[in-house]
Amino acid sequence: MAMPSEEALKKIYGDKAAEAADRFESLSATFGEKFGGNCASCFSAPGRTEIIGNHTDHNGGKILAASITMDTIAAARPNTDGVITIYSSGYDNAIIVDTNALDSVPHRTDSTSLVAGICKAALEFGFRIGGFDACVSTQVISSAGVSSSASFEMLICTILNSFYNNGTIDCAHYARMGQYAENHFWDKASGLMDQMACAVGGTILLDFSDGVKFEKVDFSFDSLGYDLIIVNTGKGHADLSAEYSSVPNEMREVAALLGVGNLCETSEETLLARLPEIRSALGNDRAILRALHYFEECKRVDEAAAALREGHADRIPGIIRESGNSSWKWLQNCYIARDPKEQSIPLTLALAEIYMKKIGSGVCRIHGGGFAGVVMCVLPKKETAGFVKYMTPFAGEKNIYVMGIRQTGAVEVQ
Repeated sequence: MAMPSEEALKKIYGDKAAEAADRFESLSATFGEKFGGNCASCFSAPGRTEIIGNHTDHNGGKILAASITMDTIAAARPNTDGVITIYSSGYDNAIIVDTNALDSVPHRTDSTSLVAGICKAALEFGFRIGGFDACVSTQVISSAGVSSSASFEMLICTILNSFYNNGTIDCAHYARMGQYAENHFWDKASGLMDQMACAVGGTILLDFSDGVKFEKVDFSFDSLGYDLIIVNTGKGHADLSAEYSSVPNEMREVAALLGVGNLCETSEETLLARLPEIRSALGNDRAILRALHYFEECKRVDEAAAALREGHADRIPGIIRESGNSSWKWLQNCYIARDPKEQSIPLTLALAEIYMKKIGSGVCRIHGGGFAGVVMCVLPKKETAGFVKYMTPFAGEKNIYVMGIRQTGAVEVQ
């Protein structure tokens, strides 16, 4: 095949187009080694960052999210035998899914389950599927809150869309297909935020109060002269199901006492008016704090959206600071209560805040689900090198990632 054009690569990767060309060329060569001949097409799907709206989607809230300049790429070619075969860089065994026997694929195994789940979802939604051969490589950090799984899922959706659906599957269905795969083939109660942010591209305003609505908004950290820096604390997401589940469950406990299913169906004013009664009935102050975080966080998303519409993008860092402060104090997802000696997230935040106070600029916050994983830092570009040097002895250079917001979502790279 012809390699992706320079114009297409510049549109997606900007000043890193040459680096992307090398990645696609290397992956295409691997495709030839694995399958023989040339691949037909190249594809890309980014990871994502959550800017404001921490733990609001599951209760019908609002989020400001964006795709990032880390992506998962594929070199692929359709076949006629109905079997999907994917070789992923760094893994010896191929992912193999027979699209004619999806129900026989075991759940919760590896990416095989997700591929089968996406194919099953495509059929459920009235789309077509078929076999293809692919080689895949990713830059998206695994188990670090930037949605490596959603990036992979949206990549598979894009391949199926190109090869078998003539580009008729929209981003919302991409997201629903990824959610279906996680819900039904991975038994994970996933929402739609990760998938939407990876699929759409750029910065998007999400509202989950009535299904899922999204609006693309004009914002990037580059436009402010800032870099987005993700610091991986080295503490993974394993064995944290109880902590993650406690957040939506406790919010819904408050909602139930207010006579609704989710917090989006009530208001902060209603909760405050009945606070003594709710507190007595619940016996769980943390649940009330988490509910208050929800209401205030949704207001912050509205405030950020208004600032962007009015041309005041410079207000966003301050709102991010408020959001992170609320996650730490009210939502309380920066460390595990049952293991108070392990506080890698608070320690990383403290170190970042010391540096930012010294230079008089920048913000930081917990990123993603929390309890473990990564911290988001936003600093002026002129301070990035100094910050990386400062954090390296604590976090390790390989755990510090400088990136930005990517304006292109999951796409075939023409």
